[in-house]
Amino acid sequence: MTIDLTRFTPGLSLTGGLLIGLAAAVLLLFAGRIAGISGIVGGLLSLPRRDVDWRLAFLIGLLAAPVLAAWFGMPVHVEIDSTWGTVLTAGFLVGLGTRYASGCTSGHGVCGLSRGSIRSLAATATFMATGFVTVFVQRHLAGG
Repeated sequence: MTIDLTRFTPGLSLTGGLLIGLAAAVLLLFAGRIAGISGIVGGLLSLPRRDVDWRLAFLIGLLAAPVLAAWFGMPVHVEIDSTWGTVLTAGFLVGLGTRYASGCTSGHGVCGLSRGSIRSLAATATFMATGFVTVFVQRHLAGG
């Protein structure tokens, strides 16, 4: 494994992680809500819709961040080396997994672990183990 030092940005990554943690803490402290994106979107898609204002504000913030980054001269470049079928299948499986796990990686990994939730520890360990196995199979067994 090698690290592409031209794209290695530990300072920006640390800053981003701190901002995610701060946003999750502020949402929990001031609104009593967990910053899990699947729960936030799920609350907007389910009927009756609950707490629409803060959910929309959170989603608008997520969408506005790359626009603001580009405005400040730091455009976000996204490269997806897969077919649309693969992307859609992966998205469906992630969505299905978040329903079974009662949350997503942000809800369990960031918010649940910081609250000491055993359920979130089990979910996060499962997410990580599945990711490790998937990468191993893809790179070493499937020849990708």
